[in-house]
Amino acid sequence: MSRRRLRGTSSSVSSPPPRLISDELWALVEPLIPPRPPAVHGRTGRPRTSDRDVLEGIASVLSTGIGWAKLPTELGYGSGWTCWRRLHEWAEAGLFDQLHRAVLNRLGEQGRLDWSRASLDSVSGPGEKGGELTGPHPTDRGKRGSKYHLPVDATGPPLDVAVSGANRHDSMLVEPILDSMPAIRRGGSGHPRRRPVELHGDKGYDNLRVRRYLRRRGTRPDRPPRPGLQRPAGRHRWVVERTLGWLLSYKRLALRSDRSASTITALARLAITFICARRIPNN
Repeated sequence: MSRRRLRGTSSSVSSPPPRLISDELWALVEPLIPPRPPAVHGRTGRPRTSDRDVLEGIASVLSTGIGWAKLPTELGYGSGWTCWRRLHEWAEAGLFDQLHRAVLNRLGEQGRLDWSRASLDSVSGPGEKGGELTGPHPTDRGKRGSKYHLPVDATGPPLDVAVSGANRHDSMLVEPILDSMPAIRRGGSGHPRRRPVELHGDKGYDNLRVRRYLRRRGTRPDRPPRPGLQRPAGRHRWVVERTLGWLLSYKRLALRSDRSASTITALARLAITFICARRIPNN
C-alpha cells in the first residue's frame, strides 16, 4: 500500500467519541433506570436509542453547553430532543437523586467521605433568558441569574445541591439543603450519616437563626474569631470553593439557557454526581 493511500485510509475512518460515563458509574446507573414503556403492537419506527447512549448525550450537553437541538446525531447519542425527553422522564422518576445517593454510598463504604466537618457556599451564574429559579443579581446591576448552593465534606465531594434565584440570601438555603441531605452509608458496621460534626460558612451564614437550627440538628456551627483576631484565610473553606469551580466547568450550568426548574435541577444534580464519581477507583 502506498504512503498516499495509507494517509487517506486513516483520515476516512472516524473514531467513536470517548465515553463520558465510566463502566463503574454505569453499573450504578443501570439498575436505577425505570422500565421502558411497553411497545405498541404493530407500530414501527426507528429503534430506541440505548439508555447509556442517551446518558452520554446528556453528559455531552452538560459538559459542552451545546443546545439540545444542536447535539450532533453523528456522535451516536440519538437526537438532542430524545436526550431532553429522557432527562425529564428520569428526573420525574427520581433517578438522578438516587444515583447521587448511590455514588455517595459507594464512597462512604470505601471510607472516602470525611464527616468531621463540612463547608457550605454558593456561586452565581448568568440566566439572562430568565425562567424559573432566576432572579435579579444584587451585585451585577440587577441582571437575571441563578445561584448554586453546595455543601461539601472535608475533602470536597458535594453532598447535596440546590438552585435558587441570584437574589436569594445564602442563609435562607441552609435548612432546605441540610434537611434534604440523604443518609449515607459508612464502612464497617456504623450507622448511616447525614450530619457533619461541624459546618463552615462565610459571614453570610452567620446569624442566630442558622446557629439555632444547626444546634438543634446536632451540627456545631463554625465559630467566628473574637474581634481583633484573624483566622487564616481559606483554612477549611477552600475545598468548597474548589468544588464550585468544578461545578461551573460544566458549561450548561455556567451559561444557563434552560428555563425550567426541573431541567436545571436535574443537570445540577447530575453534575455533582459526576464530581463525586471521579473518586470511585477504576477496576
